[in-house]
Amino acid sequence: MRYAPTLESAMMEPSGNTLSMGTRGAAAGAVPSLGRRPMPAWIGTWGLNAGQGALVLGLLIFLALPLLGILAKSVMDSDGNWAGLSVLAGIIGADGFLAMVARSLTVGVVTMAVVVPCAYAFAYALTRTRIVGKSLLRTIALLPLLAPSLLPGIALVYLLGNQGLLKELLGGVTIYGFWGIVLGEAFYTFPHALMILLTGLALADGRLYDATRAMGAGALRTFWTVTLPGTRYAVFSACCVVFTLTVTDFGVPKVVGGDYNVLAMEAYKAVVGQQNFPKGAAIGIMLLVPAILTFVLDRRLRARQGAQVSGRAQPYVAEINRKRDAVFLTLASIVAAFLLLMIGVAVWASFVKMWPYNLSMSLRSYDFDNMDGGGWLAWRNSLQLAFCTAVVGTMVVFVGAWMMEKVPVRGVAARGLRGLVGMLALMPMAVPGLVLGLGYIFFFNSPSNPLNVLYGTMPLLVLCTVVHFYTSAHLTAATALNALDPEFEAASASLKVPRVTTFLRVTLPMCLPAALDIARYLFVSSMTTVSAVVFLYSPSTVLAAVAVLNMDDAGFIGPAAAMCTVIMASSAVAALLMHVASRALVARTQAWRRPVSV
Repeated sequence: MRYAPTLESAMMEPSGNTLSMGTRGAAAGAVPSLGRRPMPAWIGTWGLNAGQGALVLGLLIFLALPLLGILAKSVMDSDGNWAGLSVLAGIIGADGFLAMVARSLTVGVVTMAVVVPCAYAFAYALTRTRIVGKSLLRTIALLPLLAPSLLPGIALVYLLGNQGLLKELLGGVTIYGFWGIVLGEAFYTFPHALMILLTGLALADGRLYDATRAMGAGALRTFWTVTLPGTRYAVFSACCVVFTLTVTDFGVPKVVGGDYNVLAMEAYKAVVGQQNFPKGAAIGIMLLVPAILTFVLDRRLRARQGAQVSGRAQPYVAEINRKRDAVFLTLASIVAAFLLLMIGVAVWASFVKMWPYNLSMSLRSYDFDNMDGGGWLAWRNSLQLAFCTAVVGTMVVFVGAWMMEKVPVRGVAARGLRGLVGMLALMPMAVPGLVLGLGYIFFFNSPSNPLNVLYGTMPLLVLCTVVHFYTSAHLTAATALNALDPEFEAASASLKVPRVTTFLRVTLPMCLPAALDIARYLFVSSMTTVSAVVFLYSPSTVLAAVAVLNMDDAGFIGPAAAMCTVIMASSAVAALLMHVASRALVARTQAWRRPVSV
């Protein structure tokens, strides 16, 4: 076996004899002879408080204050005078507004009712059956994560629009409206629900299923009494995510919504089209309410959730059942075919010369510099945004999670900072991207704000994107850090090793896979995000996903599909390159996990 240093080996003399108790203290006191002078305790305490204070200050400036800005704007009239709740009351009392709210909620509920059962069946097929091609099916199911939310709308236009390939299937009914939004949002939200349900279904105690078989329970009864109750929290979380993403997204309604207006689209039109900032702020506050409610309910249910798998649990192994596997393989294949159809049509349409009159292949739609939208500059800006977000975001998130999870709290001030960081770290999950973008307009575009110079610049886009996706990355880092044994820090402390040295030489290498996952997540999310940055760019910092929106506005649907294809290809290539480049690094830093024969 490969030699691994332990506390026991640190207590051995060079000859191999164990040090006596009397000499152990001398050995511990002799540590400075290694050339490492103990750091004064006050320096470490001051550095920790300064680090946590900087993180709190950053989250306050780039998260809390913009939200306060949107709240303040919602109680002012168009002249900037105090109006109280009259603006909100006027919007609610306007003709058709409550009907628009009802339409938004209906779209969210119906999309949730469609997506969650499909995602559950797909996750069940991947985790609880013996179907073939699981890796391929999982890859296909996660492909929508690489595309902006406008891609499904564009694909639906080519498939079922007024000149779509399959328009005869609708019998004259147009895709523009309710069902177009539902289908597009189903494509967009499916992988988000699937990832949550995969995690829930992966945690299973095989002893429970052995007990149900011993008691003579059938497959259906086992599902209702064991499987579904064991995953009820994952199901609720998936419902919350799908509902919130659907209600707050304006990408799909923008393309296929038609005259079926929803809240997110109304907020976008109020700011971009009408320059009615108080109305946009008021609608933003309304969009914040369902997101916060679902987030709070999800957190409360998770707090009540007990351990799903004990230390004596046995891994669940699916039994052979050809009929069951055939059914779930068929269901998973149908879902995968739908996802591939949407992506394939958008990619194919981007190469069509002139739809629907000339279907020959051409690169005409990729001549971005000769059409409105942003050109290839938008793509280069997105790559720059994604790279900077991945690097800066990973460092900030991981160091912040380390300060919260692995550094002991001493003093009232440190405990207060720790609690404030924990609260602020979870807030972005409850804030829709559209609402965060509106808040950045009202806060950073204010002439009285000294940070006004950041508005329209790439640094502000990077900071906004990091904040937008902070919570998911933070939870990933915290989970990886909590998986490490506290004895690593105890051993370092006993050897007088500074915490920063332990972090750089022990903690970070051991958690490198999680750090790389965070970097990939931030990179791909930065390439595809629209809602959080649609109000913040300037002509020189226009992004690829925003260019898709602008091309669709200008009627260039073919180039819009082409830019979606470029975004997907760039995200896929970057993720693949990061995976390949990191394999050797991960293999080196994670070699301690693998037993090696000598």
